[in-house]
Amino acid sequence: MNKVVIIVGPTAVGKTKLSIRLAQRIGGEIVSADSRYIYRGMDIGSAKPTMVEREGVPHHMIDIADPDETWSLAQYFDTSRQKIEEILARRNIPVVVGGTGQYIRALTEGWKVPALEPNPELRRVLGEWAEEIGPFELYHKLGMLDQEACAFIDSSNVRRTIRALEVILTTGYKFSDLRTKTPPENDFWIIGLTLPRPLLYDNVDRRIEEMFDIGLIEEVRYLLEKGYDAALPSMSAIGYREVAQFLSGMINLDEVKLLMRRNTRKFIRRQANWFKPDDPSIHWYSNEDDPLDTIVRDIQETFLVNGKSQ
Repeated sequence: MNKVVIIVGPTAVGKTKLSIRLAQRIGGEIVSADSRYIYRGMDIGSAKPTMVEREGVPHHMIDIADPDETWSLAQYFDTSRQKIEEILARRNIPVVVGGTGQYIRALTEGWKVPALEPNPELRRVLGEWAEEIGPFELYHKLGMLDQEACAFIDSSNVRRTIRALEVILTTGYKFSDLRTKTPPENDFWIIGLTLPRPLLYDNVDRRIEEMFDIGLIEEVRYLLEKGYDAALPSMSAIGYREVAQFLSGMINLDEVKLLMRRNTRKFIRRQANWFKPDDPSIHWYSNEDDPLDTIVRDIQETFLVNGKSQ
């Protein structure tokens, strides 16, 4: 069976650095499972691996769309599966890395999300409705039509809620009924990285300061000047929406950083719903002390046969 390594964990736990070192040790190529890495020009605010970091190991599913393009879960699933098959054909090991829970679950469980053509007018109406009643009330409306869908859609993810409602209203079927599963013929080894919450939050705070030091404000200003509207789904990512508010004069810089810290903490708590400590499919390692050698040993002993580790 084909071997695929997956690395999950909360934002700022250290997935990127460990994934590169691990891929180098086991002959791997990295496939991003981070919804923010897809977009070109959105580098600093997404904490995307730098070009220098990418030099040593091939990376996939990064910089594949412009910020005004909408990438559905179905598109991610189909494209990432193709990349994984290409890596396996080269007799290398795919190392899937990211904190977007839906992407990970789609790959490991073989989700098949309905790939319907978007209905721009319906999306516009639903978007206006979301602004009028708020994201949580819109989520409640979805639950009235399809309670099962709410189990795998985050209540604050307006774009996904709108997509589910769009599918229901277009097809007449529940979104959850149309999302089938065909388990892939892969053997997954899922690595979960952890840190004590105070250390994780320290990493978040330090990362936010570094983002401003290396030009986050300039990056967002450039995107806005290029014509990418602050209301785009891609620009709703943490960092971009707050800095866009700063550039429009709505909030000051201290408020930007406070909101970024607060929103990132909320995001980390939501990520915990996807990657649970008691999930038997995840092999958990603390990143407080470098776990690389232990991970490589465990992979060699129980996962890889004639692996490429050196």
